[in-house]
Amino acid sequence: MYETATPSCGNKRLRSMTTSRGAVPANLENLHRGEEQLRDKALAIIASDVRLQLHLAFIEAAMDLADIFRQFDTEDEDLKVAQVLGMRTFNAFGASLKLTFTGYHQISALILRDVLETVFLLDLFASDRSLIERWRFADKKARMKQFSPVKVREALDDRDGFASKRRAEMYEMFSELAGHPTMKSDLMMRPQKHGDAVIGPFMEVAAFDAVVSEMGRLAIQVGEQINAFFPAEWSPGIPSRLAFAQRKRDWLAAFYPTARK
Repeated sequence: MYETATPSCGNKRLRSMTTSRGAVPANLENLHRGEEQLRDKALAIIASDVRLQLHLAFIEAAMDLADIFRQFDTEDEDLKVAQVLGMRTFNAFGASLKLTFTGYHQISALILRDVLETVFLLDLFASDRSLIERWRFADKKARMKQFSPVKVREALDDRDGFASKRRAEMYEMFSELAGHPTMKSDLMMRPQKHGDAVIGPFMEVAAFDAVVSEMGRLAIQVGEQINAFFPAEWSPGIPSRLAFAQRKRDWLAAFYPTARK
């Protein structure tokens, strides 16, 4: 029987191929039940941590912006691209939350790398909307030449006059810890810092905190870029935009008090 009643479902072996509910193997049903137990543990961690509550509130605000933005009716094909990219971030945040809440922290972080890549592309398009049409019609060779992840980061750094390569460092961090099978990637598969990697989901405060915190930091970028595409005169979008602005003020006051305006 495959169970996850302990903090990790760990290195237990599959011992039964019997099925429950007819079609789903019993081991997978047991895994699901264990994941739900881990979700309860995640909720308990959040209940005692105001910081995590702020991150989640801000993530929800960014997701709400994406949801409202996709409802704007437009025939502008370039704007539709921005809407779809916003929808992509919504889905990615939802999936990443689902995974880290049920103990799959490494895979949750892998999805966050996709959010990072998407928000960089949105940022580039927001600053030069003529690039959207070029991206839409580019073949694979042209797209990789101008819009590959590294080209997008370099274009943004050149635009902003950044020499620190902070964007590349963030992308590399997600790649090393979650995106690629490296020796560092097993760090997110350890319930204890100096313990062994385990198979299956587990709930541990530091890993859960790290993923949700990074998600919160990404949410501010996502929300800002989606907000840049909102038609200013579109009244249905105003409540969501105001809510995001308030969440942003609360978030900055908590995590970057000196940056608060």
